[in-house]
Amino acid sequence: MSAVRPVLKRLHSPDVPELESYSPADPGCFSFLLQAMYGPDGSEGEESFDILVCTPRWLSAEIARRGIIDGRHHLIVNSFDLRQIRSLLEKRARACTSGTWHEAALKLSRLGHWEFEDYEDYDPKRRT
Repeated sequence: MSAVRPVLKRLHSPDVPELESYSPADPGCFSFLLQAMYGPDGSEGEESFDILVCTPRWLSAEIARRGIIDGRHHLIVNSFDLRQIRSLLEKRARACTSGTWHEAALKLSRLGHWEFEDYEDYDPKRRT
């Protein structure tokens, strides 16, 4: 069996219409949902892994407001740099090469909430 290598296919945000030209109103205090679309190398398919991109100042304000935050699926940055974010996400994908897509996706889900993470009818055999 050959290894399945996940690749970052594209980035999307329902909060930021144009990621390439995004400039936060307050560069030191912001957050937005980023959907990293990963799929097996050589395949057309992709699946969403949701990540909250935020700054330490935004995180601090949220902790003050809510009292506690579960840090899973957060990417904490000092400023918005899409190239740096993309580079990190591509590097993480390379580190998640596995025997099956399901195993690779489970590893990727440590970074972002996988759309099939809690899906009971997910069939790991549909992709190799």
